[in-house]
Amino acid sequence: MIHSPPAADLLPAQHGISSKPVLALNQVDKGFMVGKNRIIALNGASCGIRAGMVTGLIGPDGAGKTTLMRLCAGLLLPDRGTLRVLGMDVTRNPLEVQAQIGYMPQRFGLYEDLSVRENLDLYADLQGVSAETRTERYRQLLSMAGLEGFQDRLAGRLSGGMKQKLGLVCTLVQPPRLLLLDEPTVGVDPVSRRELWQIVYHLVETESMSVLLSTAYLDEAERCAEVVLIHGGRILGHDPPEAFSRQMAGRTWLVRTPGSAKRALQRVLSRDPVVLDALILGTAVRVVSHGCTPPLPEIPEVEVMPTPPRFEDYFVATLKDTTANREDNRIVLRTVNDRANGGDVIVVDHLARRFGAFFAVDRVSFRVRSGEIFGLLGANGAGKTTTFRMLCGLLPITSGTCTVAGMNLRTAAAAARARIGYMAQKFSLYGNLTVLQNLRFFSSAYGLRGSRRRTQIDWALATFGLAPYAATESQDLPLGFKQRLALAVALMHEPEVLFLDEPTSGVDPLARRDFWTQINSLADQGVTVLVTTHFMEEAEYCDRLVIMADGRVLAEGTPWEMKERHGGALDREATMEEAFIGLLHDHQLAGTAP
Repeated sequence: MIHSPPAADLLPAQHGISSKPVLALNQVDKGFMVGKNRIIALNGASCGIRAGMVTGLIGPDGAGKTTLMRLCAGLLLPDRGTLRVLGMDVTRNPLEVQAQIGYMPQRFGLYEDLSVRENLDLYADLQGVSAETRTERYRQLLSMAGLEGFQDRLAGRLSGGMKQKLGLVCTLVQPPRLLLLDEPTVGVDPVSRRELWQIVYHLVETESMSVLLSTAYLDEAERCAEVVLIHGGRILGHDPPEAFSRQMAGRTWLVRTPGSAKRALQRVLSRDPVVLDALILGTAVRVVSHGCTPPLPEIPEVEVMPTPPRFEDYFVATLKDTTANREDNRIVLRTVNDRANGGDVIVVDHLARRFGAFFAVDRVSFRVRSGEIFGLLGANGAGKTTTFRMLCGLLPITSGTCTVAGMNLRTAAAAARARIGYMAQKFSLYGNLTVLQNLRFFSSAYGLRGSRRRTQIDWALATFGLAPYAATESQDLPLGFKQRLALAVALMHEPEVLFLDEPTSGVDPLARRDFWTQINSLADQGVTVLVTTHFMEEAEYCDRLVIMADGRVLAEGTPWEMKERHGGALDREATMEEAFIGLLHDHQLAGTAP
């Protein structure tokens, strides 16, 4: 374990920059009472954030990122230690600090019944922006965010990505010296993520702003000038991302074989004692080894090649070793039926959904085979969520046909719902019920009774590691355990089809890996899985997928086919994010062609 640096060493020495930090924590402690238990959120945390750059705050769920942000914004007081922002003691002068910083929390408070312009006016009033300066400031911000043509639209009718950009714009109405962004890109598509990063870079370059940004997406860590790695309330390191990556030299590999499916190859590699981490990536499995010895699975025609390390490798190698009970959390269903029959379990034919004169989904068609992991991707506002809700029987169909598990959703939606499991993006748990009470409620809702109900509840508690939390209210669970509970309740009746709506949004990479191990094990047992995600590396787990835009299907195929067709002319295998953005770019160009 790397301990927090001493107060005299708040800034990484190798840069040779003597400027004072815009933010400095020195041996800060912060704890909370949750029920009868005291939770330590920060434990002797010390670090310094430099002026005029983007610094990433990276850590797993429950690491202390949001607590640190709220302390810096003067919304919480430390139990011990000192915290200075822009040279001011936050404990003594919280209002002065708040007047000079911008803070965008995870759930930014937009007023959805107000227009874009009215939201700007409200935040300008709160921040004391003079009337004569507003017009020009609004013009700059809306142009930067690409929202110029939406001033009169209600905030509630914006896409998820546009809402995030509006939230950022409202934070910037009064230009702050320090901008605190708590996971600003969670739940937005790759195009919107890139646009948000362009805004952040623009602010640093043109307004000399300093930015502290927390994120669950580790590829974003590599876009930061420096990274603060936090875990268990302690600062484990503070360096440029490439300094972390260099420590993994000689331990990262790509493994390919033409004879094995990628999920099967990953499963074999995960059991190799040499292997610390095995992640499906394109046509290969990306491996992090415990040392510099390459994995050598006993598989015909296996190809093992070194690959450059990245920040995520260091993150996983450092934290996976310190996290218990991650050896194998595959789900074993109690009942094995004829799920894997090879036929089409979901059939969508010219599906449409109209709201007034607007078609949110316009004649969409595709098929999903038994035991397949099928991805439904698209930018915010593309129509995928509406399609998803119709497939779950939660939204009436305007026209077209859709069958799930042999049931026609236009005539037998209730019967179909009894054969599917649904895990909503925000987990649809009852926050004031305990874990056990949630399991009891959902098992009853799925029609389980008597000994069958008791057996399934015991199975869920054991399988998902929830037994120690059985008496904990679900609203008090860490995000990763909320995700476990949400998946458990969706599987209580062992459905034939499992719908996953943004299941890992905001979840750290370790919890994300555990989750996909579970989903892969379900697919191996014949459960058909349909998933929506904005995290493009997760699309690699899909056997096939469709990408939607403007309510229609733009492309359908395997992840490899998508990257071959839409990844651009590269001298390497394209990423799914490059393929996704390239496809949408081509679609937009076609729509503007004369």
